[in-house]
Amino acid sequence: MTEPRSGPLGEPLGDPLGEPGLRPDERSLGEIVGDVATDLSTLIKQEMDLAKVELKEEVAKAGKGAGLLGGAGLSAYMVLLFLSLTIVFALDEALPLWAAALIVTALWGIAAAVLAMTGRTALKKSNPQLPKTQQTLKEDAAWAKAQKS
Repeated sequence: MTEPRSGPLGEPLGDPLGEPGLRPDERSLGEIVGDVATDLSTLIKQEMDLAKVELKEEVAKAGKGAGLLGGAGLSAYMVLLFLSLTIVFALDEALPLWAAALIVTALWGIAAAVLAMTGRTALKKSNPQLPKTQQTLKEDAAWAKAQKS
């Protein structure tokens, strides 16, 4: 009978599936199936963990964009209220009151459009498709097909 192979530091080399001291032909079918089931379970758990991390990152991006839109809206309202009154009173010196109010309203409409476009761009940058998870799932499917053979 041959002795188990050993590595450079004297540790026993096992089979490719990680069983120390056993050669591949010494394992039973039940052990092989058990190892594949354990590996598959570990793989699924790791995929779920990756999906959670990736989804958390994407939600943070979307949340940031939504927060920016909300903050922009509140800020625009407060500035609109006080600055509008100031500008209307200043323009009232040279124009009728209705014309001064119309000019101020148009200026704040432009400002609101710019803020909305900035927030929309931030929301578009988020990617809810989880590309890393999709890629590793494809790799896992290929690995599982190879294990069948």
